[in-house]
Amino acid sequence: MTIKKFKPITSTLRYKTIRETYHLSPGGVPPKLISKMNQKAGRSSSGRISVWWRGGGHKRRYRVIDWKRNKEGIHGYVDSFHYDPNRSADLALIRYVDGDYRFILSPDGLKRGDKIVAAQDAPIRTGNCLPLMKIPPGSVIHNVELSPGRGAQMIRSAGSSAVLAGEDGKYSIIKLASGETRKVNHNCRATIGQVGNREHNLVVLGKAGTSRWLGRRPHVRGVVMNPVDHPLGGGEGKSAGGRHPCTPWGKPTKGYKTRKKNKVSNRFIMQRRINKRIANR
Repeated sequence: MTIKKFKPITSTLRYKTIRETYHLSPGGVPPKLISKMNQKAGRSSSGRISVWWRGGGHKRRYRVIDWKRNKEGIHGYVDSFHYDPNRSADLALIRYVDGDYRFILSPDGLKRGDKIVAAQDAPIRTGNCLPLMKIPPGSVIHNVELSPGRGAQMIRSAGSSAVLAGEDGKYSIIKLASGETRKVNHNCRATIGQVGNREHNLVVLGKAGTSRWLGRRPHVRGVVMNPVDHPLGGGEGKSAGGRHPCTPWGKPTKGYKTRKKNKVSNRFIMQRRINKRIANR
């Protein structure tokens, strides 16, 4: 996979980069793997904004992904690769020997025609899914479950991966890319390999219009708003706000810890993630 640059014949193309998609299939997706998806523009079920600076953008349809990998012991073959507008990773369309088709996240290095399987005794090979207790320490994994049978919840974005560091009783120890080390039940499943599209972070949009196509609206600073809209707003002329950075509801935004102390998952974290801002000083 390569990143394509353009000749700077316009101010936009001077910086814009895209990735080559010659390996992706333009179509041929079973209808049952695509469903309708309504855009909510960052609104919650009550109609209030819960995620700011969202709205508009191109229409999308949801791709149904097999997060649970519950085709136990049934072999499948990689049929084609597809673009997913709802996530940074690409999808691999798997054709199983029983005639079923399913989408999975495309691991890095997976090729068309490769054989994959999800089973207790599956070979340690890219794309195969098996319980953490069956994976040797030091293996690179992604699509990790947090509760057995619930489906993958961690390590799903483009280029992400984790390392299985060892075992501790009925738990497996996983080291994440952020530096965090946590314990996960060894009956939880994971997929071997690293998520594909590793060069996703090198893509430069180049212009504001591309952000709008993706449904991202302009992000406005609080100090340029009116006092009715933000605590930092108002003032005669330009102002610095007069207080520490905060949200529209007055909560601090820098250095203020929001993680709940009694959260259930806290007891499984052995080492917190590395604060890159402090580490780079």
